[in-house]
Amino acid sequence: MIDLIKLHDYKESFGYFALQLMYPEKLDFHPAFLEEAFDSTHPGYAHVHAYWKQMQSFSLDEIQESYAATFDFQKDCALYMTYFKFEEAKERGQMLAKLKLLYEMFGLAMPEGELPDYLPLMCEFIYAAQWLEVPGAPENFRMLMAILEDGTYHLLKALERNESPYYHLVKGLRETFKACVEQEALSQ
Repeated sequence: MIDLIKLHDYKESFGYFALQLMYPEKLDFHPAFLEEAFDSTHPGYAHVHAYWKQMQSFSLDEIQESYAATFDFQKDCALYMTYFKFEEAKERGQMLAKLKLLYEMFGLAMPEGELPDYLPLMCEFIYAAQWLEVPGAPENFRMLMAILEDGTYHLLKALERNESPYYHLVKGLRETFKACVEQEALSQ
């Protein structure tokens, strides 16, 4: 089960993850974004700071080239979280429809031309949605987090093989949502 209160405590960091996982722009690397989203007690702090430190050694052009080479041209680094498990199977379409419905339930409209399993969009949803007083939210978020867990596992392994700085960012993301799993669920 997902601890929705703890997940809510980390909303700012999900906004940061969404921003960093989209095509890089100069303002994305302003230190204030990092400082606002992470303090030293955050579960993803060490990994996100490792990512930040590596990215500071590159120019914006190099970061943009690396982003495109990683996420646009490497099939095993796709930012579509159901792709790894289902590729183009019928089950993927069903999962995408469920995600779209989830976003709409919480009042968020899908951007034109984007699939609901796009990792930056999923992070942005967690950042923007208000779920604390919504009945049924724990069950709905269980599906969302299962998709994130499965998809980012495969993505993380590919980024590690490619020695990408984005490995640290995705590792920090995984540590963040792992910290939101209720402890009794871990002991079962």
